[in-house]
Amino acid sequence: MDRRELFGALGGLGAGFTIGGASEARADHDTKDKGMLAPVAGPFAHFCGIHMAKKDPKFQLIVQHYCVAHSTDHADDLFQCVLFDSTEKSAKLLGVEYIITDKAYRALADDEKKYWHPHTYEVLGGGLIAPGMEPDKEMDFMKMVMTTWGKTWHTWPDPKSAVPVGEPLLVWALMGDGQVDDKLLAARDKQFNVKVDKIRETRGKAIGYEVPNVSLPKSMDTIGRQWTDKGEDKPTKRKE
Repeated sequence: MDRRELFGALGGLGAGFTIGGASEARADHDTKDKGMLAPVAGPFAHFCGIHMAKKDPKFQLIVQHYCVAHSTDHADDLFQCVLFDSTEKSAKLLGVEYIITDKAYRALADDEKKYWHPHTYEVLGGGLIAPGMEPDKEMDFMKMVMTTWGKTWHTWPDPKSAVPVGEPLLVWALMGDGQVDDKLLAARDKQFNVKVDKIRETRGKAIGYEVPNVSLPKSMDTIGRQWTDKGEDKPTKRKE
């Protein structure tokens, strides 16, 4: 699987979606050069996931991702998202996430890899969803995003604060059962009318792999693994 298969799919999956703020920006600023709106005027995809602070796994929150495929520099490797704490107009801008393919990740130096988290458990464990996307299209995209890696910084570390204070927070991914805040997951399921157990079962059958089981990071220098704590980091075929 290459990037063209992965991120080229966004156009089809996100067709018909545009960033709502673009039309308001044109009205407010009377922009004559429409090219200036290009970064916010194209198709995008909306995903919802549960983020965890790498330095403090107990700090978790539901995050809305609005993502586009990058189209010029590193076009074969890069996907970028802006992150919010809700889907409301008054949502707080939490930070950014960059997503790259496994091939691009493998080429990084180890000192850089410690900033990147895997998405395998988020997909197979049911933590990552695409609200509003047709089920078959969501499944196709989840299959492609499963082996990607994300580098995420929350520049608004604690959304309970009135303004963004403190240093940026490096985010990590949930990577095994028992790591998620159950109340938070239940709130996500209720908000979007989904059931995590059903998502896990459906994706497991469609993708054919067991859910990963990787421990929480032991330190900020921990380098992520996609499937297991030890040995060859490869998936286990699902047992029927």
